[in-house]
Amino acid sequence: MFSDKVVVVTGGANGIGRCISDEFRKQGAIVYVIDQQEGEHFVGDISKKEVLEAFATEVLSKHDKVDVIVNNALPLMKGIDECTYEEFQYALSVGITAPFYLVKLFMPHLAEGASIINISSSRDRMSQPQTESYTAAKGGIAALTHALAVSLSGQARVNSISPGWIDTAYTVYEGPDATQQPAGRVGNPLDIANMVLFLCSDKAGFITGENICIDGGMTKQMIYHGDCGWTLGKI
Repeated sequence: MFSDKVVVVTGGANGIGRCISDEFRKQGAIVYVIDQQEGEHFVGDISKKEVLEAFATEVLSKHDKVDVIVNNALPLMKGIDECTYEEFQYALSVGITAPFYLVKLFMPHLAEGASIINISSSRDRMSQPQTESYTAAKGGIAALTHALAVSLSGQARVNSISPGWIDTAYTVYEGPDATQQPAGRVGNPLDIANMVLFLCSDKAGFITGENICIDGGMTKQMIYHGDCGWTLGKI
């Protein structure tokens, strides 16, 4: 399905990003990864403009087109009590500015039928305490998605995915961790990768500007004190 397609994945050395990269490779795609972790990929900090430019230059030195961009790199998570101005800016640089600028760099080279996938989070619509930097970045990329979808009309389809609890070690949970979720289990990276590949396929040709939440139904579940044994303690 993706034979010889050129795919770019940020944060693709581990976890969800690695799974996405591997699944594209299984389908015959040529995958370029950028990540801060050392390895056989482009190593760099995507919060830096010059790093993004160097990465784009390397990809385009080998190919004249890009078929898929997956903005997956993980922003810093720190809360208002401890997060500094600089750390908050860094989270936004990784989570919003880098995806915007990478799309801008590749925009003149997008192939016909190109697809862009932004990995947001269910935290784009709900929060735990002390998560402001991460939550702001994920909310921003969800909004960036529909803006890009409109601007790139006719050039690329742009969608975002909001994962819920995804265990990147594929741990199988039992008890409340699993049963609290309407789907009855904790998610794993394949739950996200499968949707990425679907959204990038011709089967999703009429889907753009959308956000799809893959969280086992957790964000659809009303939680009130006293229901189902749940009780509110001090935060």
